[in-house]
Amino acid sequence: MPTPTPTRSTAKSFRTRARILDAAMRLFAERGYHAVANADIAEAAKMTRGAMLYHFPTREALTAAAVSYIQGARAAMFEEAAKNRPEGVDTADHAIDAYWALLHELPFTAFRALEAAARSDAALREMLAPALEEFDRAELGVAATGVLHSGSSPRLQTSRDLARFALEGLARAKLTYGEAERTERLLMIIKRVTHALNRRGAAEDLWPE
Repeated sequence: MPTPTPTRSTAKSFRTRARILDAAMRLFAERGYHAVANADIAEAAKMTRGAMLYHFPTREALTAAAVSYIQGARAAMFEEAAKNRPEGVDTADHAIDAYWALLHELPFTAFRALEAAARSDAALREMLAPALEEFDRAELGVAATGVLHSGSSPRLQTSRDLARFALEGLARAKLTYGEAERTERLLMIIKRVTHALNRRGAAEDLWPE
């Protein structure tokens, strides 16, 4: 996998690189990966193309650094949300609400744009693979409210996976009518299914009349 050409490790250099990568993250989220040229990123970062090339001489170097940067931002936000559960709230409900909110934050929308582009871009797909695995395994890490519930049994793994991928699918969906009401109902069902899998709810509780 290509890596960025090292530059002088000065505070100014780090700030400049962060400015470039912030601009890349924002543009990927807004326009999509393939719709954004390096020149667009340089302009958004308020730099000349030549100055940006000093830090990232190729598209591959910029992309590799951007993937790492975006993944780092996702991981930090994920861990922070996992640690900040208010006392007295249901663990699974809080985790679902927290992850749903995270999915609308810039690092997560930018990463979704990269995932979408990677379906038809083998090189990008290869760059994303370690970040995807890292995030997938983060559920079992120290910040283990995980995506949904701590524990490594097949049942709890399924609980996490079902809720996580349902939320991610809903975040990608385009609801053309009644968005707020339909989203609220779907989130309610995701929580009830999670409770049932965690043996804290019954199947008949899924849709109360």
